[in-house]
Amino acid sequence: MAKKRNSGTPATLVLTAAGIAFELRHYAHDPRAASYGLEAAEALGVEPGRVFKTLVADLDGTLVVALVPVAGSLDLKALARVLGGRKAVMADVAAAERATGYVAGGISPLGQRKPHRTVLDESILQHATVFVSAGRRGLDLELAPADLVATTEAITAPIGR
Repeated sequence: MAKKRNSGTPATLVLTAAGIAFELRHYAHDPRAASYGLEAAEALGVEPGRVFKTLVADLDGTLVVALVPVAGSLDLKALARVLGGRKAVMADVAAAERATGYVAGGISPLGQRKPHRTVLDESILQHATVFVSAGRRGLDLELAPADLVATTEAITAPIGR
């Protein structure tokens, strides 16, 4: 008898293994979209403040993960300050993809190749549920912010603008 193959993404597998409730939300992704995050918010019919983009930054030579609302941007100085570093810059795309195991535009904060220190913009706590990438373009996870914080072992801080 052939083994059943689990077709989930690493992100969904992590949540399932942890017993965390989530909903997968599919949408038609347009690779020409100016902003993948804003595209997701519009396609899913949710306010952009509830959809968070996963960004990878280089903090003094170490990669870290930051999540901010898709309509905003990451304050790199605030990120460095929160994590006790001197300088943060956006990571090279290829380095981010290698470190997380995901492609840019589909990087999930969950199920990354290796764990990274993670900071979520504190605005995430204002919502009952939020949306983050499930690990593929055109596929998002809807889950409770507290579950995302716990699963990623993240801290929350004002890192968005």
